[in-house]
Amino acid sequence: MIGVLTDSLNLLYPPVCQLCHERRAEAREGFVCSQCWSHVRFIRAPFCERCGLPFEGNLTTNFVCTNCHDLELYFTSARSAVVAKTVVLEAIHHFKYSNALWFENFLANLLVREATPMLAQAKWDYIVPVPLHPVKLREREFNQAALLAEHLARATKIPLNEKILQRVHPTSTQTLLTREARAANMKNAFAVRRGTKLDGKRIVLVDDVFTTGATTNACAQALQVAGAAEVCVWTVARGL
Repeated sequence: MIGVLTDSLNLLYPPVCQLCHERRAEAREGFVCSQCWSHVRFIRAPFCERCGLPFEGNLTTNFVCTNCHDLELYFTSARSAVVAKTVVLEAIHHFKYSNALWFENFLANLLVREATPMLAQAKWDYIVPVPLHPVKLREREFNQAALLAEHLARATKIPLNEKILQRVHPTSTQTLLTREARAANMKNAFAVRRGTKLDGKRIVLVDDVFTTGATTNACAQALQVAGAAEVCVWTVARGL
């Protein structure tokens, strides 16, 4: 089935990198060539134990960054596969806002590659994507977090559950907001569906980008209120 889909995509779109538009790249590669791939920066230690912010320097002990010291966080940890720069940021932008669904494989592969071995170290009950408000979902026609979460669920065999969490209030775009304004914007934006009892479940929350953590923190708070014992966050990319 995957092979048929790949062949179909290669017929619909020329097998050329959709970032540089110069070198060959096929659907199974997410239409990203090896040269553009070389610009991907994977996040490696040292990084903040809570929010995953990478640190430039030599540290031999675990640490929590200054940003996390001032925040009430409802997730135990947030991790991202790569830094949100260069080709990754461009691919995410086109994926989300220009319906460039051919970048799904590229972005999902980054997430699966880094998250799968980490998640295998403990038992998790559900993978839950950050939901879109129904109005936004109708406009965009897909939820990028849900598409990425599907890939991670298949790779890890952790059940995907898109019914637990819902976005109950539309919010303005976070792009130009400060950290404090983002948190205020997300207050009470999410809720667990009525009647849902999580009763000690351990949840993996998935999104495309982690910047200040306001969105995922609001989601984690709603999940904890419903009884989740632990929420960890995984995203493709980490804003700096």
